[in-house]
Amino acid sequence: MPKREFPWYEIIDNDEPVLQGDFLLSCPVFAPVYDAVLKEGATPSFEIVEYDVIIMSQSCDLASKKLDLVLVCPLWKLSDLEVREAFIKSSKGKETLRQGNMPGYHLLNKCVINGFQREYMVADFRNTYSVHFDLINDISKKQAKRLRLLPPYREHLSQAYARFFMRVGLPIDIPQFK
Repeated sequence: MPKREFPWYEIIDNDEPVLQGDFLLSCPVFAPVYDAVLKEGATPSFEIVEYDVIIMSQSCDLASKKLDLVLVCPLWKLSDLEVREAFIKSSKGKETLRQGNMPGYHLLNKCVINGFQREYMVADFRNTYSVHFDLINDISKKQAKRLRLLPPYREHLSQAYARFFMRVGLPIDIPQFK
């Protein structure tokens, strides 16, 4: 029996609706400037930061337009994350990340599609943002084509986010069996 192919990515045109797992480049997110928020009488101000992001909201909600705000996660090149996170620089750290044992991060495979090549990418669950649906659609239309994460890898990403989000730290754990 021949081995089945399960590609990680496909390239889609900008007229395709936005779905979970779509990559958007240079997506602006609005972050409040901390000092201005806390000063009494100050007008809150925001800074706009651009990230390459992956759409995390469920495709069914996006398709039925049940959302005003779309959940996105920044994407980091693995090589850039190695600079920020010393543990990931080591082969042990990379293997821990690959195995899905670093809550807060999820490793995505390299993309080898001609014109869309990317090194390993890491979705950052610790810094999620909500971006207005209309802005997401505008950004997606400005990109001639975009990368889309395919099943089952898209569902694996969603499951990893759910595991991160549902973590529970117990104040007292059951002692180890000896």
